[in-house]
Amino acid sequence: MNAYLQLSPTNPALIGLVVLLVCGLGAWLVVTGRILTGGGAAKVRRSVSLAVKSLWLHKLRSFLSVLGIIIGTSAVISLMAFGEGSMQDALADIKRQGATNIIVRSVKPPDDSATANRSFVTSYGLNAKDLSRFSTFGDAISRMVPIRVQPTEARYLERMSNARVIATVPGYAEVNQLEMSRGRFLVEADDHEIKNVCVLGSEIADKLFPTEDPMDNSVILRSMRFTVVGVVKERMPTGGSGGSQAAEEYNRDIYIPFRTSLARFGEIIFTRSSGSRSAEKVNISQVTLTVDAEVDSPTGRLKVQAVGDEIKRMLDKDHYKRDTAVTVPLDRLEEAERAQNRFTNLLVLIASISLVVGGIGIMNIMLATVTERTREIGIRRALGAKRRDITMQFLVEAVVQTTVGGLCGVLLGLGMVFTVPVVWKLIAGSALPAKVHVPSIFLSLFVSIGVGVLFGWYPAQRAARLDPIEALRHD
Repeated sequence: MNAYLQLSPTNPALIGLVVLLVCGLGAWLVVTGRILTGGGAAKVRRSVSLAVKSLWLHKLRSFLSVLGIIIGTSAVISLMAFGEGSMQDALADIKRQGATNIIVRSVKPPDDSATANRSFVTSYGLNAKDLSRFSTFGDAISRMVPIRVQPTEARYLERMSNARVIATVPGYAEVNQLEMSRGRFLVEADDHEIKNVCVLGSEIADKLFPTEDPMDNSVILRSMRFTVVGVVKERMPTGGSGGSQAAEEYNRDIYIPFRTSLARFGEIIFTRSSGSRSAEKVNISQVTLTVDAEVDSPTGRLKVQAVGDEIKRMLDKDHYKRDTAVTVPLDRLEEAERAQNRFTNLLVLIASISLVVGGIGIMNIMLATVTERTREIGIRRALGAKRRDITMQFLVEAVVQTTVGGLCGVLLGLGMVFTVPVVWKLIAGSALPAKVHVPSIFLSLFVSIGVGVLFGWYPAQRAARLDPIEALRHD
């Protein structure tokens, strides 16, 4: 979501801000309406001029009185910006995995001792029939990328390194957003013609070819030569998704055509570890299906969920051993968005407290100002000023203070948003994401004005209700 606040009755932060703003602006409209009907805009301009002069005569007191508003407004803007930046960075990581993807993996079922005694080879997971069933979704699926994973040793001359051979199709690079540092990735002709070609990850390329150019050289995989046609740029590995999606170590992978793997290595995968030897028959290790839908559209999300549910139902029906697992990154995205909303509401609530505290400071100063200027009020009343004129005078002073404080808070908040990440990177050496949320600027400014009206109303009314004769007697 791009907006911070949801119009929901269960959102306490938004309710508090709306109540504060509505009460303040409501009081302002009432008083302004009474003033304009009684004297026109000239009185308003005169009141603003007097308010500014009064505040300018007491600079330090005025600054201290609006300091809470400045801090509150800047806190709203900066906290929202840093919260938005952090959450958007996390959401972008999830979207890079493909929020409209559905990942189906082969999972080895729990060992069955009776089956293990009868057969040395364990057979499980996805197969060609599953691919055929997935293709029945038609236009709902825009891309289907199967992979077959097998650990092996890669050799070049006397150099050797353990690697993970990924047998796949050209669409794998687009799904996983791989970028080439040199050469090319696999193409359709490689798969159709069952060519012995491979693409190296950055780490495996550095180990096998520390000084040479790997392009057009041959790597030995299980006693067979594969010509290097490309090298992938270095990329950060990804973590697993909720325990159902395996981590990806892209830099240690070697990519070969899918049909070449079946033709050269066969259907059985042999593994050796710690003196033990095992064999597994896994036709397809994983299939990534991309649903033709928009991730930011509610209809698109429902489409992804519907396809994912249908795939689960289909696999549960045909794989009685429960040897598959379905992962929908969209679930993680939606959970992250819900966490973002909760986190943002908390930030708004905390920052709003600062604004309320600032408003209490304004009320305190205004009450002191009323006491200090009691004789002035009595003189104005004796010269013919009405109660609404006195109310307007003190209310305008409160609003001018909070408006100036709000504007200074906006500048301070924006300054923090643009300077703190730079300083943080120089000190900590890591990035601090921040993203300015424009509605929060206007919201905090309007709320600060509303705070001035709300908390200036009582001192203004108290000044207007003073008895003129008693006010003139005040020293």
